[in-house]
Amino acid sequence: MNGTTHEVTNQVPELGDYNLYSSDIALQEGVRREGAHGHEESLLHYGARLGLKETMALAHDINRYKPELEAFDRQGRRVDRVRFHPGWHRFLRMAFLQGMHSSAWSSPGAGAHVARAASYLLHGQIEAGSLCPTTMTSAAIPVLSREPWFSSVSSRLYSLQYDERDMPLSGKTSMMVGMGMTEKQGGSDLRSNTTWAVPMDGAGRGAAYRIVGHKWFFSSPMSDAHLVLARHDDAFSCFYVPRWLDDGSKNAVHIQRIKNKLGNSSNASVEVEFRDAVGVMIGEEGRGIATLVEMASYTRLDCVLGSTALLRQAVVQAMHHARHRIAFGQQLIQHPLMQSVLMDLALESEAATALALRLARAFDSPDDPLEQAYCRVLTPAAKFWICKRTIEATGECMEVWGGNGYIEDGPMARLYREAPVNSIWEGSGNVMCLDVLRALKRHPEQAQALLADLEHGCQDEPLLKPRMQGLLALLAEAGPVLESAARYVAQELVLLTQAGLLRRHAPLVLADAFVQSRFGVGGRVYGAAPGPFALHSVLERAWPE
Repeated sequence: MNGTTHEVTNQVPELGDYNLYSSDIALQEGVRREGAHGHEESLLHYGARLGLKETMALAHDINRYKPELEAFDRQGRRVDRVRFHPGWHRFLRMAFLQGMHSSAWSSPGAGAHVARAASYLLHGQIEAGSLCPTTMTSAAIPVLSREPWFSSVSSRLYSLQYDERDMPLSGKTSMMVGMGMTEKQGGSDLRSNTTWAVPMDGAGRGAAYRIVGHKWFFSSPMSDAHLVLARHDDAFSCFYVPRWLDDGSKNAVHIQRIKNKLGNSSNASVEVEFRDAVGVMIGEEGRGIATLVEMASYTRLDCVLGSTALLRQAVVQAMHHARHRIAFGQQLIQHPLMQSVLMDLALESEAATALALRLARAFDSPDDPLEQAYCRVLTPAAKFWICKRTIEATGECMEVWGGNGYIEDGPMARLYREAPVNSIWEGSGNVMCLDVLRALKRHPEQAQALLADLEHGCQDEPLLKPRMQGLLALLAEAGPVLESAARYVAQELVLLTQAGLLRRHAPLVLADAFVQSRFGVGGRVYGAAPGPFALHSVLERAWPE
């Protein structure tokens, strides 16, 4: 005997050194279909860089070592600074070089939002926390672009050179913009906000105000400016609140603490107090909520993209594990029940990818009524549905790994803890579903275009037609009856849209499997099918062996 207790066998090799883009057939097809084919070389390069083992290891590290608050420097001066792991800045540098913070606006045109969405779907698979500053900055640009002084900041907003230095904007090469909306007493009920703005010298759009109050969630705290909602004269307006003032002094935005979050650990979310902070009114006076809701329409798209990215990576990790792990004499993926689970997950991922890219295309062509309906109606519906489905799917993919998936050393626990944030951020599920009903009512022409498109997608499919008819009947209701069914409406809108997209663009066998499993006889958990439910071609398409 040599004292050896065991040999390490049947452990799955760590996934890495693969190209996230070239291995994702659904993403490649969607990029070409939705008009961003001219960006494929860049996406291939980005997919390769993100798929490196060293990049994945860095993402793991920056989520283990959370940001730290430095409220004062060693001489006792207030600095309100958040310190990040050095790898955090590397991921933001990568995102900036890819243009994820501004490219849809700096280089507009056919496929611009789609190309950015594809980059987002790649980046979010490896490190999700660094998406927050890029989302906030990108969403702020169309709001700021209508201000007469936009030219003074546009070159820095469009710069591809990430600048992490905490200093006055005049000395920086680029900038980021965050947002401050919710307060501790109100959350999504923005009209309960108490933060107050008082004019300093003149009032109205473009004037400077003193701001006093707090924000319970302050996104991207080290950004160079934030868009903040504040009350004045019994109205709400939006204010541009810089981190540094023109005289080189720090604005009076005091960080109280960093939130101790469930996930999204690499990214700092903070509470702040405004102690006579200086802010400039932007947008139409008294229309602050509407101004920030416009910004939120873009951030909600990014919630869809972020969840779709997490879903894709979880499915890839589950399939990789199932192909290498031996159980009961054969690979996990060879067991019929495991095949059913993995196939169901693969269908969910492909449907989410198809819808996410189609939504991005709508933001490239916002003048058409159908495209407007995708932006106004289907974006909040998709945020509700895809974000919630991703929470369940990441848990299922963790279970494919068994006990190894529950351990923080691997990727599954982080994916699982990351998943809920997109469902909550920028409006929880009920808020999204009520926004769906509100958009359908306020924009009847767009609603009609969307419903007509869905009806067309149901043609010649006996499982889809009765569901479409049921949805139309429900939408004819009003008041509490319709409001109580808002989640069902959002669900049906998304599922019918996904079914139509897959029937038009995916392989027939995959589209049929999606329709049968989502509209026929099936269960409420992944893989709960009454009969054989595994098609080798679908599994190979999801993650080529």
